[in-house]
Amino acid sequence: MIPPRDQIDALRGRMGQSIIGQRDVVERLLIGLLANGNLLVEGLPGLAKTRAIKAMAKNLESDFSRIQFTPDLLPSDVTGTDVYYQTDAGGAFRFEAGPIFANIVLADEINRAPAKVQAALLEAMEERQVTVGGKTHKMAPLFMVMATQNPVEQEGTYALPEAQLDRFLMHVLISYPPVEDEVKVIRLVRDEEIAAQRDAPTENKPASIPQQAIFAARSEIGAIHVSDLIDRYFADLVQATRSPDLYGDDLSRWIEVGASPRASIALDKCSRTHAWLNDRDYVDPADVRAIAPDVLRHRLALSYEAHGEGVSADRVIDEILAQVALP
Repeated sequence: MIPPRDQIDALRGRMGQSIIGQRDVVERLLIGLLANGNLLVEGLPGLAKTRAIKAMAKNLESDFSRIQFTPDLLPSDVTGTDVYYQTDAGGAFRFEAGPIFANIVLADEINRAPAKVQAALLEAMEERQVTVGGKTHKMAPLFMVMATQNPVEQEGTYALPEAQLDRFLMHVLISYPPVEDEVKVIRLVRDEEIAAQRDAPTENKPASIPQQAIFAARSEIGAIHVSDLIDRYFADLVQATRSPDLYGDDLSRWIEVGASPRASIALDKCSRTHAWLNDRDYVDPADVRAIAPDVLRHRLALSYEAHGEGVSADRVIDEILAQVALP
């Protein structure tokens, strides 16, 4: 049997072949998958947000679905609904599952749908179940949502409330690739188009990574050692967002509302997964600092003064990491 680490490394390698210049995004997707969480990915159009999640689903033994969020979308369009069927024995209602019932779900432009649709999706993410017509329908054991949003185009959008943002394990930002990587992207897409026109055979396509590899990896991640000092470091970082006056005047002016206990839990999960992906059986402070921005940036409510000064959540997090003592 192939060790789960080798299988996850193979999955990372295959995704990296399709997503050039976005190594951090590939790693964050894997962390979300292995930590059994959901991701909010933000970036301008054309930066491979959709391609990244498709590359994961294509190389993993999984069902994939994509939901394009629009202002006229209804909750039942996401969750499914009871449909009345007429049979020889009489009429009966039958549940028709919506696109949320897949292993990997891409919620494209989640902020384009009204609050009731967002709530239907986030309920499934948090509870791992959907209730329709008084009946509860469980999600699959392997279930992950990657929601995307455009940071620039805000006309006709519905911003996610802080309480709903808190349900995402991480908030990942995607930036433009370096010019050298963009040249590679051009060549990659060109080669893919040529191969598609030639209808190239797929006999040599490697086998999909089995779902069992994900579950086995999660078991190993659960055994990663976390010292008492690291646990306290998790709590100290989150506490700094709630009592910023103890860490300097700047933080006190910039932070209006701090992070919830979900942030501490997410720091623990993501740090252990980051350590495992880097072939270590213990969490190092470097693991915590590597994933802290993705875990915290959507959980901070910045003050009016911070917005006025052009202070970003990432700058606030950098200051927190600089002020909170290392274990």
